[in-house]
Amino acid sequence: MDNIYMLSDTDITNRISAKLKELRLKQNISRQDLALNSGVSVSSIIRMEEGEIKSFESFIRLVRTLGKLEVFLPLVEEEEISPNEYFKMMQSAAQKKRKRASKNNIINKQEDSEW
Repeated sequence: MDNIYMLSDTDITNRISAKLKELRLKQNISRQDLALNSGVSVSSIIRMEEGEIKSFESFIRLVRTLGKLEVFLPLVEEEEISPNEYFKMMQSAAQKKRKRASKNNIINKQEDSEW
C-alpha cells in the first residue's frame, strides 16, 4: 500500500475486517473457538468480519487471540528520550516548582513595617 491516507475510513475498516477473517481462516480457527478463546461473542465476530467494528476492546481481544497484537506496537510504545532531553525536562520541572516564603522572612518584614 503506497498511501493509506488515500483510502476512506470505510475502506480501511473493510480491509481490516477482511484481514481479521483471513488470519482466523489461515490459523484454521472456527468462529466458535475464537469466541471461546477471546471472550467475544460469535455474533460480534461475524459483524467484525463483515466490516462492523463497534467495540475496540473486543477487536483488541480478537487480535490478541490471533497472535497479532504487535500491530499496535507503534501506538503504545513510549518514545525514548536522549539524556539531554531528560536533563532539560528535569530542569524545567524544577523551575516550575512553587517557592514558599519562610516564616522568618515574613516576621522580619512585619517588624520593619511602620504599621
